[in-house]
Amino acid sequence: MKDALAVHRALLGWETAHEIVRLPIAIAHADELPRALGLPAERCLVTRVYTCHDVPRGRRFLTGVIVRAGARPSAEAVRVATGARIVRPARPDVVNAVTEYAAGLVCPLLLPDAMRLLADERAVTGAAADEVVYTATGDASTALGIRGRTLLALCRAAPVDPFSPPDLPPDARRLNRPNTGEPRHPVG
Repeated sequence: MKDALAVHRALLGWETAHEIVRLPIAIAHADELPRALGLPAERCLVTRVYTCHDVPRGRRFLTGVIVRAGARPSAEAVRVATGARIVRPARPDVVNAVTEYAAGLVCPLLLPDAMRLLADERAVTGAAADEVVYTATGDASTALGIRGRTLLALCRAAPVDPFSPPDLPPDARRLNRPNTGEPRHPVG
């Protein structure tokens, strides 16, 4: 399993300014970071992992969504952003196996290349981009402190609004999905 040492070594290799913080209490989930660090939830990020299904093709894939601690993305927003037909929270055993992090303590760094990452644009852009944010390291007793902009660049997460899907009519949503062999334009 990946842990704070793996994250620290990778960041040193990338010559990236960061801090591994020893937590005063052990946590079971990244949502506990604000309490453990005495910080507002906006400064603590959680990587939530979803299993996405592209039903017609029978293809499954994982997507991570970086949000502030305590926040839960809209499944519909994740579905629209990924082009999936069905989106569900990934089972802990799947998260552990694929990410090599403890399921509740996934760090947005060192994830598999095939795993797409989305990030709440409010948490990692604008004024928040220059602030130090804290995220899990895969270890219950540590957190990673890093500038929001740096984290976003390193993990290559696409900034999105994961809480409200675009207001699109049903036909337009179908057009935004990946090519499934269906016509891309309504046939009239």
